[in-house]
Amino acid sequence: MPPDLSQPFEAPRAPMPSNAEDGLRLRLRRNRLLATSLLLSMVAIFLGTHLVPEPGFAVRLLRAAAEAGIVGGLADWFAVTALFRHPLGLPIPHTAIVPTSKERIGQTLGRFLERHFLTEEVLVRKLRSANMAQRFATWLAAPSTAPVLAGAVVSALPYVIRTLDNADLQDFARRSLGKQVRQADIAPVMGRAIDVLTASGETDVLFERALGVAAQWLEENREQIFDLVRERSRWWIPRTIDRKIADAIVTGSADLLNKLREPDSDVRLKFREALHRLIDDLINSPEQREQINAFKNRLLEHPELQAWIAAAWHETSRVMLEDLSRPNSKVRNAVERICLLVGRALAADETMLKHIDALLERLAAYLVSWRHEIGTFVSEVVRSWDTPTLVDRLELVVGSDLQYIRMNGTIVGALAGCFIFLVSQILG
Repeated sequence: MPPDLSQPFEAPRAPMPSNAEDGLRLRLRRNRLLATSLLLSMVAIFLGTHLVPEPGFAVRLLRAAAEAGIVGGLADWFAVTALFRHPLGLPIPHTAIVPTSKERIGQTLGRFLERHFLTEEVLVRKLRSANMAQRFATWLAAPSTAPVLAGAVVSALPYVIRTLDNADLQDFARRSLGKQVRQADIAPVMGRAIDVLTASGETDVLFERALGVAAQWLEENREQIFDLVRERSRWWIPRTIDRKIADAIVTGSADLLNKLREPDSDVRLKFREALHRLIDDLINSPEQREQINAFKNRLLEHPELQAWIAAAWHETSRVMLEDLSRPNSKVRNAVERICLLVGRALAADETMLKHIDALLERLAAYLVSWRHEIGTFVSEVVRSWDTPTLVDRLELVVGSDLQYIRMNGTIVGALAGCFIFLVSQILG
């Protein structure tokens, strides 16, 4: 059985600092130093004006500006600091917002993804507007596509062949799987193979392409996501924070969809199991199942079968490795021709394109059926993050921009102090 995505997820440790991260830390320290220096300069001006024996109008104006600048700078310093930690280490209520709200942030992100993105209406509408089957056929029939696919196949095949030719691996497979293979009911597997062949479905490729469309949709609707985050944000949280949160939602969702595209991921394995169950429904004849399994067991019990299979495999792998090592590989040429022929045939066959579009819509509906598990997965990942690491990463991303709020608060406060002083002088 596949693992339950509702179980707690242990997130990996934070990666070692990279050059990009070092640049962000340098920028954060620089902006923090500038904001603090500006605040200290206001303090110095305020103290300096008190040393003047008989301050005139200009000195008193400067003192009022510095006094208001100190107030504005301190207020914004408190607001920025309160997002990530307790100011001065004091447990003041409604501070250290990010550390104390980690679980709520994860739940909100999971529900947001579940309710606004992983819906059948959204995915099907996007698939239909994208005309995915036609685009796939056009891409596959393009002269530049076949060499790329053939190159990837030729590069991967030698590693696969050498791995399968390992004597220890073959011995382990015979010992571990021999009994299970004899007891296995291979009728569903045959049904799946027959279904794939008769439907001409590039199931894995189409599924990955559908996920790619979903990731592209997230990127194209980045501004809409920001608007939704802003509507649900607290009034005192800066727009810069909302922007970063929206960007994090899009990036995290795209990463999750990319995980679904990985052939060996847990969710992908569950998708394959669902296909197995579908094919198993097609094979509903007990007589046919009995005949297939009896024939399979007769073959497995034949005394010369294993030797014949081993000899055939060694010869086949040798021939394939020799061919793959040549510049003008027959396998490469065959893959190129197949890609071109299949692409051109699909592009000219409207009926098959409709079948592919229908398959994509069924795949989208299947993905939607997992939306609660996906949302729970996102929530569990955020919940399992180490709190100091989470705070450090968020501050690293948005902290340098928040320092401009401190600078602006100091400057605006000083200007407001000047204005209030001038108004008071005029009215007085």
